[in-house]
Amino acid sequence: MHRRREFLRATGATLAAVGLAGCSSDQTNDEETEAATTAADTTEQTTTDAPADLGPEAATAAQWNVYRARLADAATLGTAGEGETGARLVTAVFEDFEAANGEYGAHETLESTSTEAYEGFEEGVVGLRDALESGDDGAAREQFRAAADNLRTAQRSLVGDQTADALDVLAFADRAATVRALAAAGQSTTAAVAANTALTDFESAPAHGALEDAAPDHYETYEGALGDALSAGQSEDAEAAETAADEALAAAIAGSYAVTEGAATQAGHVASMQSRAYDAAALAALGGPATAFGHAAVLTTYRARAQDAAWLADAGATDEAATMAIDILEHFEGAKAHEPLEEADHDAYEGFEGGVASLQSAIQDGSGVDDALGQVDENLVAGVSALATGTEAAVLEAGFLRARLGDAREHYRRGEQERAASVAEAVFERFERDELGVHESLEDTSEDLYHTFEEEHLAAMPDAMRNGEDDAVTEHVDGAQAALADFAAQAASTARVSGGESAYLAARGFDAAALAAADRRERAATVADGAMAHFEAGAGGFHEAVEHASEDTYHAFEEALVGVSSAASGSGDVYAAAQSFGGQAFQATYDVLGAAGGDLGASAAGVVTAAFGDFEGARVHEPLEEADHDAYEGFESALESYASGLESGDGDVSAVARASLRAQFALAGDVDAAPVGEGGSESGGEEDVELSGGPNVVEGVPEDADHVVDMTAVAFEPAELTVSVGDKVAWTHTEGEAHSVTAYEDELPDGADYWASGDFDSQNAAAEGWENGEGAVQSGQSYVRTFETAGEHGYYCIPHEQLDMVGTVVVED
Repeated sequence: MHRRREFLRATGATLAAVGLAGCSSDQTNDEETEAATTAADTTEQTTTDAPADLGPEAATAAQWNVYRARLADAATLGTAGEGETGARLVTAVFEDFEAANGEYGAHETLESTSTEAYEGFEEGVVGLRDALESGDDGAAREQFRAAADNLRTAQRSLVGDQTADALDVLAFADRAATVRALAAAGQSTTAAVAANTALTDFESAPAHGALEDAAPDHYETYEGALGDALSAGQSEDAEAAETAADEALAAAIAGSYAVTEGAATQAGHVASMQSRAYDAAALAALGGPATAFGHAAVLTTYRARAQDAAWLADAGATDEAATMAIDILEHFEGAKAHEPLEEADHDAYEGFEGGVASLQSAIQDGSGVDDALGQVDENLVAGVSALATGTEAAVLEAGFLRARLGDAREHYRRGEQERAASVAEAVFERFERDELGVHESLEDTSEDLYHTFEEEHLAAMPDAMRNGEDDAVTEHVDGAQAALADFAAQAASTARVSGGESAYLAARGFDAAALAAADRRERAATVADGAMAHFEAGAGGFHEAVEHASEDTYHAFEEALVGVSSAASGSGDVYAAAQSFGGQAFQATYDVLGAAGGDLGASAAGVVTAAFGDFEGARVHEPLEEADHDAYEGFESALESYASGLESGDGDVSAVARASLRAQFALAGDVDAAPVGEGGSESGGEEDVELSGGPNVVEGVPEDADHVVDMTAVAFEPAELTVSVGDKVAWTHTEGEAHSVTAYEDELPDGADYWASGDFDSQNAAAEGWENGEGAVQSGQSYVRTFETAGEHGYYCIPHEQLDMVGTVVVED
């Protein structure tokens, strides 16, 4: 089975280097000036005349250094034992590269410069990702070197040996900067790993001889300082490692100018500052899950609250149900998750808000509740997917399914056996279609837990409920919930488990409120007491994590949960108590996340601010201002705005990247050739192609679909699907850029018609159509096909085939 593919979302304790592509040095302007002066003295003796104007190609060659640096970081993560995070970084790099089209885009220029280098680079990138996913750090190092070597070869072909040597030296400046960033973040051991691998690669790189010949002093300083950083990192002296890495970084930057004074060196210097913006994005989330994960946990609680509102409506408590529904929206309007969801997935944001309003109206009207509930849930699932990584989303889904199984138990206790069985079957259906990756993640984490959950308990639960088998129902609900809790504990860190536990416990609090509204106050108190017992028993480490994160929040959390029980036991307002507890649960989540890594927004902003300071005194400063004043001001403004945004918990790294590209092309003499699009950091310089689906691409997911395949960032889930002749399959876009669903012409059964999104009649036609924007399945859309021919049907996604986004539909008679 294909492994789940994930986009990089800055998250987790392993994010020490996830975006690190060379980080800003804290060197002073005077230090850089001194280094530059030394370089100038050396240059007089060792360098040849600067090369002739290379044109826009110089800027593109410089941009390739950014890809080299980011891939080096991913390989370093693998060596440090953080392969999963490194693999996510590689996927993000590949996505950026695939989008870098246009005459001077990194992608198209590489392909036109050298087909061999282009293919070798992409093969190296895919190989690096696969090696990191499999935990083979040795293979990861080799695949990184293969990818970097192909870019280096293309640089030599594009801009000549001397200029390529200068860019190679700058690439090793970026490697030193990575060491510095890791040390600054307190990741001494990983900094030592990065220093060691950089020194190893430097020994055999063209930069080694070029720097030694052009600037012997800088050569000796670079090697010596990076060696000192290695030793300091091994000794866990982060401050000394940072200082030494600063020295190595300054020497390499100055040394690059000693190799050649060309425009490509200047563009490469700016490109290194672009990389530092990516460093800041990673540092903002260093040490634990990103705040976005906390927002996703809040959305998960909204999912459970919407289910409770629908249940209350069905139970006849219309007013209470309508209030519960609209209160979700009122809470969301002031929640921390509000703006992040709007930015991460605007369609999900609007769909959720509209769905809640529809749910309230449907409850009041007494019809259409299920449809409105479906809209709310579908968009919240999309929101969770946009805000959380794959593992995080699966952990939150496990918490939600535990809450739903608790709901099934409550229906059963009320004598609603058929309703209870239906809820259990709905849980089974969500699991089988791998909602938010929970099926595949559970199976990958533990085969035993997978079988315990699905086969031993979940599959048997509906019949036990319908047959009134009390002991069996208790056994299966408890067993299934325990398996999901154990999965979360095995699959994720305590901080991530805490997010799932917080959502689950908040959901139980609102379950108590719903039970009280249905005149079952005694049972409501029992549910609240059960939630407290679960928390006191540890709740997967959540109890200790909250207590460690904030004593005040810990006590407020417990007091609020006790308040739910007390209100239910007496005559108090259980719903108000549940709302109060929900607020404390959300606060507990954010506090745990903060304690796991701390808010490094200020530190990240410091990285960008330092880059700005370096730029003010850099040798490239005046040349850029003279080359194009608008590009110069745009670059400075982007750095300042990004630093400010990071301090306030926001920031657009792509704005810095776009400004950097314009600056690079300005230095190369043709700012208008910069392949900068409005929506991303790098895109085709030509007018964007308008995307369209075709007659078989529809909005939403058809209700009569027999099977649903999720299209995540770079994977079909499930990758292999077995159906029967006549079944309708819907491929729905859940993550990432636009996808295609395109059959392999030579992997279809005899007699089968060709099929693809866009309704093309051949694979070649589908590929050509994609180039024109046809056959695209975008956010909120689905490609639909009914299968009439038995056999295996192989297919792929055109833009993501290199990342192994392929699948198979097995059609049985």
